[in-house]
Amino acid sequence: MVASWYRPFLKLCEEWPVDETKRGRDLGRVAQAFREGENTQVAEPEACDQMYQSLARLHTNYYKHKYPRPRDTSFSGLSLEEYKVILSTDTLEELKEMDKSMWKKLQEKFSSKGPEEDHKA
Repeated sequence: MVASWYRPFLKLCEEWPVDETKRGRDLGRVAQAFREGENTQVAEPEACDQMYQSLARLHTNYYKHKYPRPRDTSFSGLSLEEYKVILSTDTLEELKEMDKSMWKKLQEKFSSKGPEEDHKA
């Protein structure tokens, strides 16, 4: 039974184009779901089938062909290349670091003791 799920997922993963800008985020959920290969037990066959069908539609650009766009733009006006840069793993990591530094600044600003008191202690 599991082999009937494992092999189509494996074939889909092999066909899926690798996006080097998204290290660790390309089909990771699928690989994690089938850690034991063909010996993996599928607890929810309907959910597994639904996930496979969704990934297959994405892979074949089903919705891109079903609902063609008159122009390659978005509500923000950014291009596809700009979105790829923004959604890359490196950019997302940089944004996390920026958020951390912003959070630190806010903590320091609203902490009960001022920065000069830190040096006195």
